[in-house]
Amino acid sequence: MASNRIGRINEEIQRELSALIRTVKDPRVHGLVSITAVDTTSDLRYSKIYVSVLDKSDVSEVVKGLKSAGGYLRRELGAALKLRYTPELQFVEDDSIGQGAHILSMLRDPEVVKPANPANAHIDLDEEE
Repeated sequence: MASNRIGRINEEIQRELSALIRTVKDPRVHGLVSITAVDTTSDLRYSKIYVSVLDKSDVSEVVKGLKSAGGYLRRELGAALKLRYTPELQFVEDDSIGQGAHILSMLRDPEVVKPANPANAHIDLDEEE
């Protein structure tokens, strides 16, 4: 039951922070910044926020800007969530979207992915009968 509550809190934090990031005035936080996941401890003291940025060259600067604006974000989050404890926010860069795109490109490359059964390698699935 507690894990379900933590999951709901994680979703709420993710939704609120996604809206709050647009209000951050730090010039390092720019471009398309998205919160991919939130992982909160069971005692609600710490929350690890996974951040993805469209422009991969600016990821470290955006994370530094978010850490700098952490107090503001925590205060606004506490006002929106009405929890007993507002978790301390720890921002971490997340490259899972890039890894997923890389795996998808590898799956689409016929040189990397071989047929499951080598005896059926001569069958072309794209031809119509």
